[in-house]
Amino acid sequence: MDHPPVLFQLFAVLAAAKIGDEFFKRLGQPALAGEIVGGMVVGPAVLGWYEVRVETELFAQIGAVLLLFEVGVHTRVGDIVRVGATALSAAALGVVIPFGAGFLVGGIFGLDLPGRLYLAASLTATSVAVSSGVLASLGALRTIAGRTILAAAVTDDVLGLLVVGVVAGLASGEVDLPHIGLVLLLAVAFIVIVVVAGTGILRRQRSLLTVPRFAETPFLPGMIIMLGLAALAAQIGLAAIIGAFLAGSVVGESAERHALETETAPVAAFFTPFFFGFIGAQIDPSAFASVAALGMVALLLAVAVITKFAGVFLGALGGGWRRAVVVGWGMVPRGEVEIVIAGLALASGAFSHEIYAVVVAMVVLTMLLAPPVFKPLVRWLERSEAAPEPT
Repeated sequence: MDHPPVLFQLFAVLAAAKIGDEFFKRLGQPALAGEIVGGMVVGPAVLGWYEVRVETELFAQIGAVLLLFEVGVHTRVGDIVRVGATALSAAALGVVIPFGAGFLVGGIFGLDLPGRLYLAASLTATSVAVSSGVLASLGALRTIAGRTILAAAVTDDVLGLLVVGVVAGLASGEVDLPHIGLVLLLAVAFIVIVVVAGTGILRRQRSLLTVPRFAETPFLPGMIIMLGLAALAAQIGLAAIIGAFLAGSVVGESAERHALETETAPVAAFFTPFFFGFIGAQIDPSAFASVAALGMVALLLAVAVITKFAGVFLGALGGGWRRAVVVGWGMVPRGEVEIVIAGLALASGAFSHEIYAVVVAMVVLTMLLAPPVFKPLVRWLERSEAAPEPT
């Protein structure tokens, strides 16, 4: 079978994503959900105009990195630090409770120990890209709830990646504790050094991004920092998008912040739909032709939503129950980490193709279900916080 030319595939997924964007906006729904559906329509399982391959996936990776960089630029480091304790407790409980529930569900699905461990791990991490995308579309990045969600999502992404390392070791019959400890140490050191040193330098030299003679504007230095920290994060075992988010947070302290926002916006607007279209293209509707498969998807989806919401809600209660509701729901979407885990499980033989499809469907459905509910929750919280206190 001939493969469509790469340029045609990129055109197809971009056009389909933006058509979905337009359609969902007219329905009053989040645009990114429409982009995911658009990617599914042109993906291998439906029209077959777009395939998940190295060349096309590269555009999706750039889109995710740019999305998190742009979010980082809009996020002040001091704001994140102020919600640190709440975010840490929310992230911890948001990992532990879903992991335990996922292990039990794996038994119901008839999986062996490695399969149950991988299934449990696939429920742990929140999609930083999706959650931040929804927050940005609602203008809620600078709210306390928005900052808590971002901080908690970054934290539980780190925890989720550490869980993957432990699970992979247990599934193969051995756990390399020194290696896991080293990854944790490197992750913490990387985040602390980038945040402390990077923001400190730019606060003292706020025009540093335009000092190089090749930089008439801050755009190119900003992109270099973004790609460098994204690559470094991936090299030490973190997700590349964590490095991109930290890069955005650092350069957001410069005097050229607003110019950088203006120049980055059109580039991100071009690449970001490739990421959400890529997610949608991985849905295979034929995997759910049987009632049993649909039942598995429904069960895993319910467990994923309820346990993540419950864990994060309990962890975020210190900030008030209304805000905890919003933070809990904002952490429901799963994403790239879970898809990577499912791929590892499939490659190792711990997952069948059916279980792999069920996990991917769960990931995509949490992306689609969370945003429509999240929007009215954010508006509800805004109204309750703006209302005068009763006398």
